[in-house]
Amino acid sequence: MAFGYTLSSEEHPPSILVENAQRAEEAGFDFVSVSDHFHPWVSEQGHSPFVWSVLGAVAVTTRRIRLGSGVTCPTMRLHPALVAHAAATVSLLSDGRFFLGVGTGEALNEHILTDRWPPADVRLGMLEEAVALIRALWTGDTVDHRGEFYDVENAKLFDPPAVEIPIVVSGFGERAAELAARVGDGYWGHSPDDGLVQRYEACAGTGPRYAQLDLCFGADAADARAMLLRVWPNTAISGQLAQDLPTWTHFEQAARLVREDDVAAAVPCGPDITGALMDSVRQFVEAGYDHLYFHQIGPHQDVFFDYWRDELQPALSSLQPA
Repeated sequence: MAFGYTLSSEEHPPSILVENAQRAEEAGFDFVSVSDHFHPWVSEQGHSPFVWSVLGAVAVTTRRIRLGSGVTCPTMRLHPALVAHAAATVSLLSDGRFFLGVGTGEALNEHILTDRWPPADVRLGMLEEAVALIRALWTGDTVDHRGEFYDVENAKLFDPPAVEIPIVVSGFGERAAELAARVGDGYWGHSPDDGLVQRYEACAGTGPRYAQLDLCFGADAADARAMLLRVWPNTAISGQLAQDLPTWTHFEQAARLVREDDVAAAVPCGPDITGALMDSVRQFVEAGYDHLYFHQIGPHQDVFFDYWRDELQPALSSLQPA
């Protein structure tokens, strides 16, 4: 098992994200995952710096911890050739500690250049072609590509990655899990009970399986519940709606229907959450996940790092391999 820490770019400015990555390394986490958004889900979150600048800074201010994008959409807002270029540079800066998480994206971030937001099957086709193009550019060869979705002419990375960069493919449905098995080096899932890890493995997927666990640790349960509703109501906005809403104001409108009990039922919050978290961890482990990472919702990361050292990390030690 490997355990990681979420760098939530929707909630923190770039300098704090870099500091938190350093603290995660000091605290003994195995990896950090940083979200790649152009917008936050709701304005209360308040941030959304450019992820590749943050990753470059994290790469040169840490020494051991692995780092990855969780996840990048290399199809619309960011052309796959640019993602290949950026990822190769971060891999070099981090001495090969970088992994690239990719997915089909959300309208919230990907529609900003006025591109039409395509249906899911088209987005999966775009992602498959993008991954192939990224891998071709990483060889350092000159690439000419004429595809269904992308054209590239005389493109060559003069600083290709020195080691292979793992590509971990995110997916919410069976076709995405099948794609992850076919073109990826790992699978990024979202639920322990949807059977998608089993689908990934049935299609010969053999790489690591990643998933995030949300929490809001705090000394006062009522304050933590209120924080959760104010800062992260999107946890209760799921399904196709979360993929297709185009702006943070639309998410805020949908969030008016979310109650405090809804978010508290979905996310462990307050001072006594270790039991609930460990139950979730066991469910993910039993479902086949082996890379779990923790997202402390809200500004209070200090209390989370203390909680990690004092309670959560010791509780998880029984799940660590010998």
